[in-house]
Amino acid sequence: MSSVRRDDRYRVRVGPLGADLEVGPDDSESGVAVVEHSLPPKTLGAPLHRHAREDEISYVLAGELTVQADGEISTVPAGEFVVKGRDVWHAFWNAGDDPVRFLEIIAPGDFSGFFAAVADHLSGGPPDEAAMARVDELAERYGLEFDWGSVPDLCERHGIAPM
Repeated sequence: MSSVRRDDRYRVRVGPLGADLEVGPDDSESGVAVVEHSLPPKTLGAPLHRHAREDEISYVLAGELTVQADGEISTVPAGEFVVKGRDVWHAFWNAGDDPVRFLEIIAPGDFSGFFAAVADHLSGGPPDEAAMARVDELAERYGLEFDWGSVPDLCERHGIAPM
């Protein structure tokens, strides 16, 4: 068994979403990454968005994760997986009363760098216009497209706080 490099790890917050890089894309020839996420109760984790380059597979460790993917909403309990394929519009949130923790398997894993890159711009309350412009620049660099207009509707319909 080979050892895992630990020099490129991060532990950041992107708004209320915790993101800890557990396995980096350079740790294996497959280039897969694994990020552990945490999200407080009644909180949006991400607005509707889609990835052009990777698939995401979430495995819920604790709590329940609610996911909207391709217009369908599902609640995923601890011990189960949900797949969010590339080019599929999706959002996720914690609708429950307990924190949720889940592993995000990202294939290929280069997108795992997005969380560390964006954390400084989304970690101190509501971002200003300059911070949002930087987030959009980073999103484009990572092949990510956000629908920021989805946030008010998601929060109102599901009784959750914005990210």
